[in-house]
Amino acid sequence: MVQLRLFFIFILVIASSVVSAQVSSVTLSGIIKNKTDKLAIQYVNVVVKSDKDGAFIAGTMTNDEGRFTISKIKPGNYQLNISFTGFEDKNHSLFVGSLSEFLDIPTIELEERSIALEGVTVTAQAGHVSNKLDKKIYSVADNISQTGGSVLQTMQNLPGITVQDGKVQLRGNDKVTVLIDGKQTALTGFGSQSGLDNLPSSVIDKIEIINNPSSKYDANGNAGIINIIMKKSNQNGFNGKVGFSSGLGSLWIRKENLPTIRPQYTLTPKINPSVSLNYRKDKVNIFIQADNLYTQTLNKNEFVTRKYEDGTIINSQLKRNRNTNFLTTKAGIDWHIDEQNNLTISGMYGSEKIIDRGDQPFFDADISTRLRLWQFLEDELKTTAMATTSYQHKFKDAGHLLNVGFNYTFHREDEKYFYDNYLPSSKGTDSFKLLSDEQVYDVNVDYIKPLKYGRIETGIKVRNRNIPTNMEFKPGANSVLDMDAGGWANYKELIQAVYGNYVFENEKWEAELGLRLEYVKIQYDVNPNHNTYKSDGYNYTQPFPNMRLAYKLNDNNKLSAFYNRRVDRPNEVDIRIFPKYDDAEIIKVGNPGLRPQFTNSVELGYKNTWSKGYFYAAMYHRFADGTFTRISSTLPDSKLIYAVFQNAGKSFNTGIETILNQKVSSIYSFNINGNLYRNQINAFTVENLYPELNTFSADRQTALSGNLKFNNMFRFARGWDGQITAIYLAPDIIPQGKIQSRFSIDAGLKKSVQKGKGELFFNATDLLNTMVIKRKIDGIGFNYTSHDYYETQVLRLGYNYKF
Repeated sequence: MVQLRLFFIFILVIASSVVSAQVSSVTLSGIIKNKTDKLAIQYVNVVVKSDKDGAFIAGTMTNDEGRFTISKIKPGNYQLNISFTGFEDKNHSLFVGSLSEFLDIPTIELEERSIALEGVTVTAQAGHVSNKLDKKIYSVADNISQTGGSVLQTMQNLPGITVQDGKVQLRGNDKVTVLIDGKQTALTGFGSQSGLDNLPSSVIDKIEIINNPSSKYDANGNAGIINIIMKKSNQNGFNGKVGFSSGLGSLWIRKENLPTIRPQYTLTPKINPSVSLNYRKDKVNIFIQADNLYTQTLNKNEFVTRKYEDGTIINSQLKRNRNTNFLTTKAGIDWHIDEQNNLTISGMYGSEKIIDRGDQPFFDADISTRLRLWQFLEDELKTTAMATTSYQHKFKDAGHLLNVGFNYTFHREDEKYFYDNYLPSSKGTDSFKLLSDEQVYDVNVDYIKPLKYGRIETGIKVRNRNIPTNMEFKPGANSVLDMDAGGWANYKELIQAVYGNYVFENEKWEAELGLRLEYVKIQYDVNPNHNTYKSDGYNYTQPFPNMRLAYKLNDNNKLSAFYNRRVDRPNEVDIRIFPKYDDAEIIKVGNPGLRPQFTNSVELGYKNTWSKGYFYAAMYHRFADGTFTRISSTLPDSKLIYAVFQNAGKSFNTGIETILNQKVSSIYSFNINGNLYRNQINAFTVENLYPELNTFSADRQTALSGNLKFNNMFRFARGWDGQITAIYLAPDIIPQGKIQSRFSIDAGLKKSVQKGKGELFFNATDLLNTMVIKRKIDGIGFNYTSHDYYETQVLRLGYNYKF
């Protein structure tokens, strides 16, 4: 009954701020010819009039080639009036939809006549530019309560996104592909989400959320795609933006340390200077951007009680004080060669330095005797360099495009760990070093052709990726390091893809049909002396279709249906053979035998809009085969826990997402975003090879969970804006266990100064300091509960200036 009540409560209140946004202005194009000789006619008057009352909307004249282009036409029904001296007038009924930014009108032929007609003088009216239907787009500048933090912190307040264990989730699923400017890069990972918590939000302009990607996107990421759009200006002359923010976190100790360990961080500083410069003259646009985010953070503060079958109880605390410095620079040049050809060359450099100083004491059941103390230093440097070249050819009809791109990425991961193991009567020192160099080459060709009722898109993409990795272990006394698990490994990935996508729209129906065909070959070569794993790999050729069908009940109500098939390939770190000692007694290991998980998704949606708001509801269902999960197990006579990735079999994710947005007055507006879902992982049995063969079986797991975000926006007099956001995350299942509910409130103020060129802001995250991660894990021969009191409350103050 409790779950049923929760369900109805969620149905009544869950919702969010922005629904799938549609194109609000369209560019019309076409060509006019003489019906007799089929030659193009210059200077023909082309006028768009309202179908209801014949009112003038916009107009233009054909150019030397008989072509015309009319921009900023809002979706609706119109009459297209064609007139030219010496020819018969022609009128066309015209429906302008909201799926495509460009509408290509078939060739119009005029018949000659002997009566001369007077010319028509027309002027074009401005319209609004909006978002595409398949995306929800959010401006980072509007997220006042998270300004000055990292990209990950900014995301956690956006409708439809939740954050768990440093990963973003869409509808309770973390299989999300993160792009930067439409491309996968090593800054955020190829198929993973690395770096989001250190990338400064000051470099970001907008964030796009795509729940049902079409075939033009890579097939990985079954939960959807998040596209991070970096700032870039295109104004004439010299212009730019500078900013500076600072903050403090861990304002007080939420739970006292266990005895005999070093203090945890308090009053942790955050500093983020940023600069963005742009110069455009004639056909050349030069841009450069630099941001630096320095933070001290109580990255982890987890208290664990572990119980074993033999009755042993161990209490521990894992505390990690972290210093991070992330420098990001981007520069490039846009060359507008002529009206039809553009070339962009850009480069990006990122340097992320991480220093972790941690402690983990282990005590008996009543914390009277310390069994062990583990103190460590992690010194990690991540370096990323990226070069991109993109060329665009614009055909003579508007929106008819050919895009060619090349992208090269180099990413180095240089990681060193040093451990001191204190036992009651002795001390030992361990260390290891990992070096990984990643190189990625991407080539893509994309073609777009507008049609009268939609558009076609097609293209090809080739990726070659190579990651050689080397691990060196240096054990000391009392070591848990596995010397024979070190050595080298080399990950090789080749992806070849071709896609086609067709979009159709008329007054009542919208349709999108696409198919992506991918060939993937993965080879993972392993040091032949490794004590457990051997070289492995796989390849496949698979189709990934997508479909969307929508019916417009009227101008304000629409029904839609979606289907797509996607894949999640194991990341290199998921199959990496080297043990990772994030915890003195919990050892994480990859699995070269891990295989892709394939997911099918269906969704039904309804949208209702009105003058000051909108409501959207979607029911969705995902079913995956070969589900990724990490299995934790122990060996006889050992307290060490080994966590190994496996394919668990079938899993299901079914839910309802609703979105409500309302402008109440000129001062106050709100949005509520909610998601209620049921997760299920079927019963499964797997064999773990590391450190020796053992079998794990799990019963079926199910959970009813969800999340709720309530966003309040205030626009006061004299340039003051405010925001208060409340987030509630319901209990959910995780591999071999459950995570309890979480709740937080964020708030922020922003003041426009210097005639709108400057702004001051102040914000506070987790205002009540309530965000604590609580877990319960059941493994073979053990179980444990944990409470993580990591840093969540941060106060920030900042200033930005545009010129």
